[in-house]
Amino acid sequence: MIVQQIHSGAWPPHYRIPSEAELVEQLGFSRMTINRALRELTTEGLLIRMQGVGTFVAEPKGHAALFEIRNIAEEIAERGHHHSTQVVVMEQIKANQKQATDLELKVGDRIFHSVLVHFEEYIPIQIEERYISSKVAPDYLKQDFTQLTPNQYLTELAPVTEGEHVVEAVLVTKQESDLLHIKHGDPCLSIQRRTWSGALVISSTRLLYPGSRYRLEGRFGL
Repeated sequence: MIVQQIHSGAWPPHYRIPSEAELVEQLGFSRMTINRALRELTTEGLLIRMQGVGTFVAEPKGHAALFEIRNIAEEIAERGHHHSTQVVVMEQIKANQKQATDLELKVGDRIFHSVLVHFEEYIPIQIEERYISSKVAPDYLKQDFTQLTPNQYLTELAPVTEGEHVVEAVLVTKQESDLLHIKHGDPCLSIQRRTWSGALVISSTRLLYPGSRYRLEGRFGL
C-alpha cells in the first residue's frame, strides 16, 4: 500500500506519510511489521526518516558535481526546488597548524570559520564547513549567507583557477547528525576541498552529505 501510494503519485516527493500508529490503524498490521517496512523502504531510498520530525517520501537522489565547483543553490534551483541556508557558525579565529598548512599561512594568522547547513525544500542535504584566509576575503563575516552562498561570494571575489578534492565515506558527530536530521552513525559522504585563485589559497572546505540523500557524479577524459 505504501509503495503503491508513492508510485501512483498519491504521495509525491516530500509528502509526510502517516505515523506508524496511524499506519497500524489504517492497514491492520502489527507495529513491528510497519516499522520493518518503513526501515526497508528507507534503505531502498523511497522514504526519508527525520528524527523528531516524521517520515517523508524521498525525492530521487540529488547529485553533486564531483569535478566541478558549483553553487549548491544553482544545483537545487535546476531541480526546480527551493534552496535555503541555516548559518550555524560565523567567527574569526587564529589558524592552528592544520588550518595554516591548508591555507598556506602562518600559525596564529587571522582566518575566518563558517558552518552552514544547506536545505533542499525543508530537508538538510549538506553541511558546509569552511576556513577562509582573511587576506583573500576581509569582509567575509559581514556577508548574509542566507541570501547568497559562500561559493557565490568567493567566486565573484576571487575566481577559482585550481582546486583539489578528497572524497571519503565518514561517520559524523552527534552535532552533525542533529543538523542533518539523521541518526548518529548513519553513513555520510565527505568532500574535503581546497581552492586557489592564482597563487592564493581561497579556502579549505569540508562538504558533508547524508549518504542516503545524495550521490556524487564526475566525468573525465583521457
